[in-house]
Amino acid sequence: MKVLNNVITIFVVIIIAFIIIPLPTFLLDMMFIVNITLSIMILLMTMYVKNSLQFSVFPSMLLITTLFRLSLNISSTRLILTKSGHAGQVIETFGTFVLAGNIVVGFIIFLIIVLVNFLVITKGAERVSEVSARFKLDAMPGKQMAIDADLSSGLITEEVALTRRSDIQREAEFYGAMDGATKFVKGDAIASIVITLINFLGGTIIGMVQGGQDFSSVLTTYTIATVGEGLVSQLPALLISTATGMIVTRAASDSSLSMDVTRQFFAQPLVLVITGVAISCMCLIPGMPWPQILLVSVMMITIGFVLRKRSKEEEQVLAAATGAGSLPIGGSEEIEDETTYYKNIDNIYGLLQIDLIEMEFGYSIIPLVDEGSGSSFIDRLVSFRKQFAIEMGVVIPAVRLRDNGSLNPNQYVVKIKGEMISEGEVLVDYYLALDPGNLTGNIDGIETIEPAYGIPSKWITTDKKEMAEIYGYTVIDPLSVVVTHLSETIRKHAYEVLTRQDVIQLLESAKRSDPALVEDVVPNLISYSRLQKVLCSLLKEGVPIRDMETILSTLSDYAATVRETEVLTEYVRQALKRTITRKWSDGGQIRVITLDSEVERVIANSINRGDQGTYLSLDPQTTQTIITKLIDSIKKVKAVINVPIILTSPVVRIYFSKLLEQFYPGAVVLSFNELNSDVQIQAVANITLE
Repeated sequence: MKVLNNVITIFVVIIIAFIIIPLPTFLLDMMFIVNITLSIMILLMTMYVKNSLQFSVFPSMLLITTLFRLSLNISSTRLILTKSGHAGQVIETFGTFVLAGNIVVGFIIFLIIVLVNFLVITKGAERVSEVSARFKLDAMPGKQMAIDADLSSGLITEEVALTRRSDIQREAEFYGAMDGATKFVKGDAIASIVITLINFLGGTIIGMVQGGQDFSSVLTTYTIATVGEGLVSQLPALLISTATGMIVTRAASDSSLSMDVTRQFFAQPLVLVITGVAISCMCLIPGMPWPQILLVSVMMITIGFVLRKRSKEEEQVLAAATGAGSLPIGGSEEIEDETTYYKNIDNIYGLLQIDLIEMEFGYSIIPLVDEGSGSSFIDRLVSFRKQFAIEMGVVIPAVRLRDNGSLNPNQYVVKIKGEMISEGEVLVDYYLALDPGNLTGNIDGIETIEPAYGIPSKWITTDKKEMAEIYGYTVIDPLSVVVTHLSETIRKHAYEVLTRQDVIQLLESAKRSDPALVEDVVPNLISYSRLQKVLCSLLKEGVPIRDMETILSTLSDYAATVRETEVLTEYVRQALKRTITRKWSDGGQIRVITLDSEVERVIANSINRGDQGTYLSLDPQTTQTIITKLIDSIKKVKAVINVPIILTSPVVRIYFSKLLEQFYPGAVVLSFNELNSDVQIQAVANITLE
């Protein structure tokens, strides 16, 4: 294993040794064969990788293979000039085969190969690498913000976010390295031309002056050796240059290059048929070889019709699998069957059931969420369910997906318990560009508002995506817009979908670690319904309920003496101070807006007790003053804190939270007892009555 770890180091040392140490012809032949083999392997690797990061060592391999070829060039030049043109069987065979008895033709073919490599492939790969490196580096901030948006919405985990950030950085470093590495190939092509001229001129002089041969013999001998040596080195160089062009032009994909080309070329059978017909028209040109033209034309038309027939068969199979076309043709039969079915009263009760969470879509965006169309909507929803369970301790129920012909084609709605909670519109063939507030340029698009967070945005076409990222926009695909909106809606209304059955399952899960605690608390000290109210109250204000052991332990201490569920919830919140501090603090620090002591005194004096429990009876004028000043303060410190956090005393927290919910539901109200003592509290504003 240690030898394998050092194989590249040993190989590079051997390459450098080849430059100094004369090689025998049999070893030089072996090295030429190894060079060609390595070049073919690298070319095939670039065709089968799905993205450039799967072959991220390519820039280093480019340097090593270039150095390897140059060392072999030097070794072969040494043998050509010292062995009267004999530098091994590989060089002699290549030279004899290409020349084919004509020195001028062979030399021209060799020069054409070198020029094609130098001017076409290498020059193009160099330009693509340069542009790609610049665009990848410019787009990094936008991509990083997109990852942060997915992470904050729960679509991905922290590990996935770290991996994606690392991939973005590695991709930028890769294209930056390729921008410089292509210069190796360019220099190698120039060096090959120079070495070929040296071999030819040096061999001719040595043969005529030192060897005493006539010009014709010298020309034949050294031309074969020169052209053979040039071809042996340029063939691998051409393969490596092609591999360079392949990998810098390769877009990220889920399959290899061969599969992508085959799938995309044959995706439109009608194009093949039209191409075959167009090619057949060339037979009308006098002197054209019509047998070859007709052969190609018939092949294209045949392939087109075969693929078209296969595509129709697949559509029919898919339609049959999804139940399309299975409805009765006669409307009267359908009504009769439906009437017969609903004569049974028990079947009507099925109409009364409602789904906890459901989404309805207009017909234009159905492919966006349909697995049959290749959508990853379900997979991303599963990822969010897993992330939400880890974060909040609640398992989101299944989401019912429906199409709704009454909606706009691009519209979707989210319903909870049968009632619409939120809605939005997406353009399937566009990208949503969010304005983070620090743009370096403006881009044209359809003005809109991002549905989940209300951020000013634009719908832009695919060709403007890279430029939008360069300008600083956060670019999101339509599917991510829908998933983010759904996830944020579920976060805000998680307390509404926590059923009695969910509470029982949470208790069953808690029994695995501490069965005695669960049996002691529920239902002896607290009923299932009251426990559900406590958990729903925590979720409503964004407090995770994953730590059921702490929740049940606190309830066991206070449930017997505290009658009001709201007060009982406050004790639970204080017991979950570590969880609350972690959720809303950042780096051991939490920025808050505080209430003046006079404001808290006024609120505390306005707390009254009735038959249904305690409530806040604050006069409207005082309420208006407090809320107005609070909202003004939130606007002033918006650049400092994204989520407004108001810190109060434990006595008024619950009442102020209820009051603020009517005017600013996005704010978080915490008490001093709900924060760890080690967290640093920084007050950015203070609310007074003056």
